[in-house]
Amino acid sequence: MEPFSTLIRTASHEQHVEAETSTFMSDLLGGRLGVDAYARYTEQLWFVYAALEAGAERLASDPVTGPFIRPELFRLPALERDLAHLRGPGWRAGLSALPATRTYADRVRECAERWPGGYVAHHYTRYLGDLSGGQIIRDKAEKTWGFAKKGDGVRFYVFEQIPNPAAFKRSYRELLDAVHADDLERQRIVTECKKAFALNTGVFRALGEEFPLSA
Repeated sequence: MEPFSTLIRTASHEQHVEAETSTFMSDLLGGRLGVDAYARYTEQLWFVYAALEAGAERLASDPVTGPFIRPELFRLPALERDLAHLRGPGWRAGLSALPATRTYADRVRECAERWPGGYVAHHYTRYLGDLSGGQIIRDKAEKTWGFAKKGDGVRFYVFEQIPNPAAFKRSYRELLDAVHADDLERQRIVTECKKAFALNTGVFRALGEEFPLSA
């Protein structure tokens, strides 16, 4: 029988590619957008991670989500340092979520409060993505806008407490394989995983409209 971690990865592959190859992300990574677009993207991430990490203590005691709540993954403190660097000390006052971001964060919050399996789907798509593709973004951001290597502005992508990301991802996949869920619930988790990628793509689309490249 196919391991659940393989199933979830292959089932969401198409949505994953779509998110990664969005126009906004391509323009951002291609150095065609200014640092303001990067800062705006970082702001949107703040809303999503606030929703993901808000109820961590409660989720840590749940049989389904508990094994996934790993403090070394938490991104909110790093995001807040990045935003202070990008927007200045008063960054909170100017923080605003795009409607697409609000929809995404609301769904994450809803799963965190009501559906542990759905929360795992969002946890997986975000954190494993950050550990993998996030490193490409960090490298490009350092080169394009001159941030200090692994310093303020790109701390979101630096997992200081995970010295070996490959080993961590392996152990994470083992957690997925052992997830406390029957076959039907696993199918629902896979479906939510696809939805998570679609919600993420929606944020990229909205950012693309806000930062169009002049023809």
